Amino acid sequence: MNQPEQGSNPIIAVVGSLNTDLVLHVELFPHEGETVLGESLTQEPGGKGLNQAVAASRAGGAVALIGAVGADSFGQHLKEVLAAEGIKDFVDTDPTHATGTAVIEVEAGGANRIIVVAGANDHVNADRVEEQLRTLSSQHRIGVVLVQGEIDPEATERALVVGQELGAVTILNPAPMRDFPRRVFASTDYLIPNEFEARELAALSDLPLTSMLDCVEAANSMVDLGVKNVIVTRGEKGAVWANANGSGQTGAFRIVPVDTVAAGDSFCGVLACAINEGQPLSEALRWASAAGALAATRTGAVASLPQRAEIMNLLGLTD
Repeated sequence: MNQPEQGSNPIIAVVGSLNTDLVLHVELFPHEGETVLGESLTQEPGGKGLNQAVAASRAGGAVALIGAVGADSFGQHLKEVLAAEGIKDFVDTDPTHATGTAVIEVEAGGANRIIVVAGANDHVNADRVEEQLRTLSSQHRIGVVLVQGEIDPEATERALVVGQELGAVTILNPAPMRDFPRRVFASTDYLIPNEFEARELAALSDLPLTSMLDCVEAANSMVDLGVKNVIVTRGEKGAVWANANGSGQTGAFRIVPVDTVAAGDSFCGVLACAINEGQPLSEALRWASAAGALAATRTGAVASLPQRAEIMNLLGLTD
C-alpha cells in the first residue's frame, strides 16, 4: 500500500464521538471499596470517532468527521485537534450539552477500564447525520463510512443506510455495545467487534470464544444475518474474518504492550484507510493489525496513533 497521491482516493467519512479523556495510570486496579494511589492523571483528546478519524488520516486517508461537541473549552480544543490533523470538520457545537468525557484507568501492564459520559455525543441526530453526509457527498466522493457505538444507535444506523445509498463501503465497529437493531446488519459491509462484542451480537452468551474456531462460528452467524464481512479482533491473538466465500485469520505482531487504549480504534481507522485505497482484505488486515500493535506500545489515545511511515516500517515496506 504505497502512499497515495493527494486527492487520488475518495474521502473517508467517520461518524462518531469526540471526547475529552481523563487518563489515570495506576499500578493495579483497585478492588471494590479499596483506595489506591495513582501514578499520573492526564487530559487528552479521544472518543472513538475522533480516534478512528485521526488513525485513518495519519495512515494517509482524506478524512471528514461528523459528530458533536459542547460549547465549552473541551469542545473547542477537540476542534483544534481536527484542524491540526487535517481532518475536515463536520462537527456541530451543541449549546445545551457538555462535550463527551471518558475516565480511563490504565494498569501498569497495559490493561484498561473505561467509563464514558456521552454528553453531546448522545444527542447526535440521525437527520443531521444524513444532512451532513449528503453535504459532504456533494463536495467529495465518499469511499467509506465508518461508525462506532458511542453515538445514538439511530444516528449510527442512518449513517450506514445513507452511506450505502451514496455508494460507500460501510464499516461498523460496535463498541461499546448498544441496542443495535438487527436490520443494521444488512447495511453493514464490514462489522468489526472484539470477542466480547461478537458473543453478544451473535447471541452466543454460552460460547466463551476462547479459540479461533469459536470466533469463526460467531462471525459466520453474523454473516448469516446479512453482514458482508465480519472481523473479530482478538488482541494479542490476532483477528479472524468470515464472509460468504470463507473464513480465515491474521496474526498479531509481537509487541510489549504499554497502554491498549485506542489500539482497537487504530485497527479500525487504518483498515478503513486500506479499504478506501482498494486493498484486498488480507492486506488491509495486515495494515490494521500493525497499526493496532503500534498504538499499544505507547500511552494515550490520539497520542498513540501511528503515522503511515511507522506502519510501513513495521510491515517491512518502503514507499
